[in-house]
Amino acid sequence: MSDATPYDALLLLSFGGPEGPDDVMPFLENVTRGRGIPRERLAAVAEHYLHFGGRSPINDQNKELLTQLRVELDARGLGGLPLLWGNRNWEPYVTDVLREAHEAGARKVLTVFTSAYSSYSSCRQYREDLGKSLQALAEEGRELEVDKIRHYFNHPAFTEVNAQAVADALEDLPAETRTGARVVFVTHSIPDAMNDVSGPPAAGGGAYVRQHEAVAAEVARQASLRAGHDLPWDLVYCSRSGPPTQPWLEPDVNDHLRALHADGVPGVVVAPIGFVSDHMEVKFDLDTEAAETAEEIGLPFSRAATVGAHAQFVAGLVDLVEERAEEARGGHPARPTSGALGASHTVCPVDCCRNLRAALPAATGEDFRAPAVAHG
Repeated sequence: MSDATPYDALLLLSFGGPEGPDDVMPFLENVTRGRGIPRERLAAVAEHYLHFGGRSPINDQNKELLTQLRVELDARGLGGLPLLWGNRNWEPYVTDVLREAHEAGARKVLTVFTSAYSSYSSCRQYREDLGKSLQALAEEGRELEVDKIRHYFNHPAFTEVNAQAVADALEDLPAETRTGARVVFVTHSIPDAMNDVSGPPAAGGGAYVRQHEAVAAEVARQASLRAGHDLPWDLVYCSRSGPPTQPWLEPDVNDHLRALHADGVPGVVVAPIGFVSDHMEVKFDLDTEAAETAEEIGLPFSRAATVGAHAQFVAGLVDLVEERAEEARGGHPARPTSGALGASHTVCPVDCCRNLRAALPAATGEDFRAPAVAHG
């Protein structure tokens, strides 16, 4: 029998997404509030959602992940652990979900983010939103404590499922292209400055790129073993949204596909290791735009699956839940990793992944029960 004490609820915290055309612009305004994004830029991004009927795929994918988490928790004897779902930018909003959890008796909640890496947008912003939610609830007289599992970018379950996905996608390429095919690992671009301050300052910054490079190398190594030959690879980016004057991580996936074709690469496997599920950046930026680029230039193209609600990935998340619970009880569990980097910190340092838009650093790290965090 597993033990989740001292936690009395598990929260899946995600980005959120619109459920229909009327939700699209309000959702994008939520996402970009306070950043001065021009209305015409929001309208351009809205077209990505409207291309799919105005409904983000992320909500259904989170529901499926919740279903599979419930199955895995029940199988380990954790059927009594309430499983919650909250979003940062759309319903169900995390503040409302935590309020309901408190009303149901929860006092100490463990959180799983649907992002695996270190950066302001993929970790600290989630922590800031949790801090603001808990501050609002404290003002209502509702006291809660919230912790999170460690970053899981290099957990064996994450890398192994991604490696199998790459190997499977390679088989979807024409047989004559497979030996010389290149794996193009893709993640969300962020501003160079955000990458520079990702991770703890004591580690020198650059954690976002460093972690992706380590995962790409490990996934390529494992996929090469499955394929029976070495798979060359590159790390590229998608979904840039900043002004042209602001440096963002490059190269763009579409530019890179054209460059590979010009160099005579016979085929590509595009592997979205930066994403947990097939949400909008995958469905539009890769399955639509990048696939169209490949077709336009005549480059055989296969897209690897994300980890989604794969049983092995789900089991890995529950392993991390049990690991964090044991640590909270004062234990010293094994902290398995795969690849060149060691296990990430359990508690984010207060100055980790600094908010570049904040006047002052956040007052807390993972200790969300403290009263204040900086507002981005």
